[in-house]
Amino acid sequence: MFKKILIAEDHESSSISVQKTLEDLHIFHADYVYYCDDAVAKVKKSIRENDLYDLLITDLSFDEDHREQNIKEGKELIREARELIPNLKVIVFSGEHKSGVIDSLFNEYNINGFVRKARNDSKELKKAIASVYVNENYLPLDLKQEVKKLNSYEFASYDITLVSLLSQGVLQKNIPTYLQNNNIKPNSLSSVEKRLNSLKENLNVASNEQLVAFCKDLGII
Repeated sequence: MFKKILIAEDHESSSISVQKTLEDLHIFHADYVYYCDDAVAKVKKSIRENDLYDLLITDLSFDEDHREQNIKEGKELIREARELIPNLKVIVFSGEHKSGVIDSLFNEYNINGFVRKARNDSKELKKAIASVYVNENYLPLDLKQEVKKLNSYEFASYDITLVSLLSQGVLQKNIPTYLQNNNIKPNSLSSVEKRLNSLKENLNVASNEQLVAFCKDLGII
């Protein structure tokens, strides 16, 4: 089992929950920090002492307070910690619910596991730690189904660009101008209308506003 774990969590109740989970797994060498900067400092210290962490469990969002911080959120912490210890395993323990965000954590940040804070999260966290220890990525079954559903839509970068422009208040009739100015093709109004209509039909939404809301809920914009 993991020998040395770092937990970055700014809510004491969640830290206590993680601590109990680790004790149940007979893992007693764990350090807890409330700030991302402190987590990085701990990682650097472990390198200096040649006593590296082998697992990081972190939240994604950290409340800001009077203390000035260089690293303010979990994604930055993951990137920084991995630069210092490339083989560091990472489990995200978060209340994040958007399947697009969760999917990007695996694809862009190469995390090893994700557990959503909810009922029975201690049981899921135990499963995640055990799976990640044997080099298997972990995502609870319900979240796997949500991410699979997201991936079944197969949003192209062109689609995301169109919906992002709509979310920024750009009128559909003005989107071709932006596409032309940025050398993005196809950039005719008919092409834009055709693609947006296809997206709405596939996602079973009736308007551009509903399309934007749907994509925001997924976390892809």
